[in-house]
Amino acid sequence: SDKAAINANNTPEALVKVNGFTGVTKILGMDCEMVGVGVAGTDSILARVSIVNHFGHKVYDKFVAPREKVTDYRTAVSGVRPEDLQGAPQFKEVQAEVSELLKGRILVGHAIKHDFKVLFLDHPKKMIRDTSKYKPFRAAFGGRTPSLKNLSERFLGVAVQTGEHSSVQDSQAAVRLYTMFRKEWEAAREAKQVKNQNARKTAAKPKPEKMKVTKLTADSVGIGKRAMYCPSDSEED
Repeated sequence: SDKAAINANNTPEALVKVNGFTGVTKILGMDCEMVGVGVAGTDSILARVSIVNHFGHKVYDKFVAPREKVTDYRTAVSGVRPEDLQGAPQFKEVQAEVSELLKGRILVGHAIKHDFKVLFLDHPKKMIRDTSKYKPFRAAFGGRTPSLKNLSERFLGVAVQTGEHSSVQDSQAAVRLYTMFRKEWEAAREAKQVKNQNARKTAAKPKPEKMKVTKLTADSVGIGKRAMYCPSDSEED
């Protein structure tokens, strides 16, 4: 839509490497916009999926036809309007395309479990980098889960989500946060993996068996209390 194009064009340069590769990369960022269904509009369904590459360039951006009656478009936050969803592709089509695109790739997002929930998809945990869970980001906000808005302002100097959200811009911000700290992030993951492997090895090591010693008493071998001499005890032939 025109709105999506405007949002993409207004993206601060801090979020996009202008001369960077524009195709699909090993690292992708994803964000979804949702609309409300049900009596109070509190249940969420997918309305838009945006995916950007390592450099912040958009590689996928589609609105999705609602599968049930939308009772709250949440436009002030989602930026989604009724006309955006008219004639939009079907959920199954978008879901299949997104699933194919993510296969074998590292996916960056913010609180990405919510996106997976409305997409009815999952992704290998080792291939997910969630900016809401990265410990140094949390530490910067007193151990609490930081919002993408606050992370972007603090670490990127970029204001996102100032009005209607753009899933393109949010995915760009998440990817930029990851690539900015990628070296430290991956080093911490590797250190954790090594620690876990060592812990598993230690747990798997068989413990040395204790030798069961049976104490023989004189009575148990049917002899008196004195030691008996046997010819074999002598060294002489």
